[in-house]
Amino acid sequence: MLAWEDRLSRADTDRVIRPFEWGLNWLGIDAEHPDPARRLADYAHEAAAHSVEFFGCTTPHDFELHGNSLRFTSPVVSPYPENNTVWAEWFEAPKANGRAVLVIPQWNSDDGSHIGLCRLLQKVGISSLRLSKAYHHRRKPPEIRRADYHVSANLGRTIHATRQSVLDARCCLDWFASQGYLRIGIIGTSLGSCVALLTVAHDRRVKSAVFNHVSMRFSDVVWTGASCRHIQTSLHANVTLDELQAAWSVISPATYLHLLQGRDLESLLIWGRYDTTFLPEFSQQVLDEFRRRKLSHKVVTLPCGHYSLAKRPFVWMDGYAMVNFLRNTL
Repeated sequence: MLAWEDRLSRADTDRVIRPFEWGLNWLGIDAEHPDPARRLADYAHEAAAHSVEFFGCTTPHDFELHGNSLRFTSPVVSPYPENNTVWAEWFEAPKANGRAVLVIPQWNSDDGSHIGLCRLLQKVGISSLRLSKAYHHRRKPPEIRRADYHVSANLGRTIHATRQSVLDARCCLDWFASQGYLRIGIIGTSLGSCVALLTVAHDRRVKSAVFNHVSMRFSDVVWTGASCRHIQTSLHANVTLDELQAAWSVISPATYLHLLQGRDLESLLIWGRYDTTFLPEFSQQVLDEFRRRKLSHKVVTLPCGHYSLAKRPFVWMDGYAMVNFLRNTL
C-alpha cells in the first residue's frame, strides 16, 4: 500500500518549485520588517485571538444562479480578477426538506471533482453545492496550471488564500439560508477538510460535518506531506518548523477546536491508515483531541492512503460513509 501510495503521489509532473517568501505584503504588513518571522507570528496570534472578525464577512448582494452554477463576488480581494469571482455548482434535490450540504474538494481538484458525490447526495434527497476554492477551477489565473497560489512557500499568501476560501464558504451558507435551507451540513476533503473545519468553527449554522482526512496543524502537513515535496524544497532552506507552525497557526484546526465545544454539531472524521500526506500521527492527534474535548463524533478508518482513497474500492467506502452519515444526521 505504501509503495502504491508513493507511485500515485509522484504521478503529477507539473509541480513547480517556487521561491520562499514571507508574504507580509499579502496581510497588509510592512514587507521590510526586520524580523519577518516574529512579525508574522504576532500577526497570526492576534488574528486568531480575534478570529470572529478575521473569519467574518457580510453577505454578498450579487448571488447569481446561471443554470446549475452559482456565482458571486468574494469578500476577499486578491490581485487576480479571476480569483475574485466565486463559482459553485448546485445540485438541487427535489425533496430535500431543507437539507443542504456544502462540498469543498481537495487541493488541486479538477473541474469534475466531487461531482459524483454531489449527485449521490442528490439521489438520497440532500441538495448540495460544490465550492471552487480560491485559485481553483475557473478561479485560476492564466499563468498557473495548478492551484499553487492557495498553498505555497509564500506564507502570507497561503494565509490570505485560506481565509478567502473560508469566507467564500460562509457566503455559500448565506445563500443556503436565502433559499430556505436550514438543515445544513458540510464535507471537506484534504485541504477542503481544513477549510471546512475553520468554517464550522466560526459558523453555528452547520449541524453536521464530514472531515475527510484530518490533521491538527496546516504546517505539519505541508512540512512532511508527500503532496507538498516541491514546497518543502523552498521551506526547509528558509524557515524552521517552529516558525512555520507559528505563522500558520491562524489557519490550523488545532487553534479553533475549542469553538466546537457545547455545539449542536455531529462530526465524522475519516482518515487513512497509510496516508503519507496527512500522516497517521497527525490524524490521531485530532481523534485524541475530539475525545478529550468530548465532541460528538464518529470515526472511519480506511485501509488506504491519501491518493489511493480516490481509487476503487476505497472511494466507494469513503462515499458510502459520508453520504450515510449525512443522511442520518441532517
